[in-house]
Formats: sequence, C-alpha cells, structure tokens
Amino acid sequence: MTLKLYGTRVQRVITVLNEKGVPFELIEVDLMKGEHKAPQFLEKQPFGQVPYIDDDGFILYESRAICRYIATKYADQGTKLIPTDLKGNALFEQAASIESSNFDPSASAAVFENLFKAYWGGKADPVIFEQYIKKLDGKLDAYDVILSKQKYLAGDNVTLADLFHLPYGTIGPGKLPYMFVQEMS
Repeated sequence: MTLKLYGTRVQRVITVLNEKGVPFELIEVDLMKGEHKAPQFLEKQPFGQVPYIDDDGFILYESRAICRYIATKYADQGTKLIPTDLKGNALFEQAASIESSNFDPSASAAVFENLFKAYWGGKADPVIFEQYIKKLDGKLDAYDVILSKQKYLAGDNVTLADLFHLPYGTIGPGKLPYMFVQEMS
C-alpha cells in the first residue's frame, strides 16, 4: 500500500519523503472548506490540523514526528537524515530543539502575521510583524555563529533538523539561516 499524506502545503513532509525515495499519495485537504474539521478527519487527527499520514493503517500526525518516522523506517534508502552514532544523534537532537524552540516560534508568527492573516480574512499589523522579525534576527545571529564552524546545524551533513526549517525558512521574510535549499534541489 502506498503511504497516504493528508494535507495542504506540507513541504516539510514531502521533502523528507522525496529525500528518502518513498512513494506517496498526496490527498489535499481544503482548509477553506473546513475539511480538516470534519468528523472523519478528526477521527484521524483530533486537533483538526494538517498533515497526517496513513501508512497501511498506521496513523501519525505532527510533521516533525512524521518526518522522524519516515527517516527511521527508511533509514537505509535515500539521504541519511538522522545520525545513528551517539554524538551525531545528540547533535541532531540539539539542532532539532534549536529549530523548534528558537526558529519556529518567531518565524511562524511573522509569516502568519504578514501572509496567512490576510489569507484568513484579517489584516496584517506591520508593527507586530517587525517585532517578530527583530526577535528572529536575534536568533539568526546565533545561527551565524554555529554555521561559521560547520556546514549544517548539526554538523557537516544535512539532517532532519535542517529540513524542519523549510516551511517558514523558505517563505519567511528576512535572511535565511543558511541556504542549503539549492543543494537539496
């Protein structure tokens, strides 16, 4: 059975599936029509959010958990995305924590304020947007220090921690923490 990915704009998971060479079927979920709040969707994803996967009856949601699952299940194919040695894995976990604690909160809030708020019928507030960007710029200064010593966030090889930045790092305003996206294309 082909893995089924439910969602819209699920770049993080699609990138990992492609890097691992995993065939999948994308099933678009129309958020504007509220398909993510329908009872049959909520049975699989109780928070009513995208994405989730159905891997031959195994349901998993939360994009980072899905990516870890795919990288582990298909560890021997495609790009190795999670180091297996003790120190390499510790550096990967550190880098993944950096993304979720230092990058994502400001980046996702800035992108929401400047892009998605209008999409959902609101009006962006440039003052709030600039506050998020200023906070993000401070975090990216630390990225500059890390990346002046190594090629990627967890060392000299790309990992899931780097790919976790894709949803907001590629559409977010301001400087990107690093430009590995071209290499991965």
